[in-house]
Amino acid sequence: MLEILDNSHLEMLLRLIIAAFLGLMMGLERELKRKSLGLKTILVISIVSCLLTIVSIQSAYLVPKSVMEIIRTDPFRLSAQIVTGVGFLGAGVILRRDDDTISGLTTAAIVWGAAGIGITIGAGFYIEAFVGVALLLISVELVPIIIFSLGFKKLKLKEYHLHVTLHDREKIKHVIEQIAKEVEQVESIRIKDIDHQTYVIELFIMIHSNVLPAELYEKLTKLNHIELIDLSS
Repeated sequence: MLEILDNSHLEMLLRLIIAAFLGLMMGLERELKRKSLGLKTILVISIVSCLLTIVSIQSAYLVPKSVMEIIRTDPFRLSAQIVTGVGFLGAGVILRRDDDTISGLTTAAIVWGAAGIGITIGAGFYIEAFVGVALLLISVELVPIIIFSLGFKKLKLKEYHLHVTLHDREKIKHVIEQIAKEVEQVESIRIKDIDHQTYVIELFIMIHSNVLPAELYEKLTKLNHIELIDLSS
């Protein structure tokens, strides 16, 4: 067994372990945020990407020189296909909600990045991989906090999708004016007639991030003429 595990094999195992460790760091960040593609998925992507890169590179050196003169072997051809394949996997977590908002883009990017980190480790660029993961985590976790602390008002607002139902058509304008006073900004308004006695107002509103949805809901329930409230972020 020890004869089989020479220096080259030990280096390959070290690459796999490092890829697993860095994948663990990236996966934990998604797992703590309860994302659909979390720790296990990103670990698998990182490790397998590293393994396939190692196989791709080492296979090129196993080809006899006589064959190499006839067939040009690209050691990174297999690695290039990993990025494309993982891209389809990441696309599976990008969702369009009923209110036309898009979610899952960051998770898809992290999944694609995990494949890149695995390839980087598999190719033997250890320092670059560690720096890459550090920059990724800083970009996802710290940069938004720093930008938020700079005090830009727009960045301190959070968007919500609000549906309110009422039965008095003449009170629609009054209800919209009441809602506008309770929020920071009204982005868009849509009014729908459900029937001759029921009307729905759809609004995209902006409120301060410090305001909890429950607090906004309590304020809206105290407004006159509103029968039903549907609030989502």
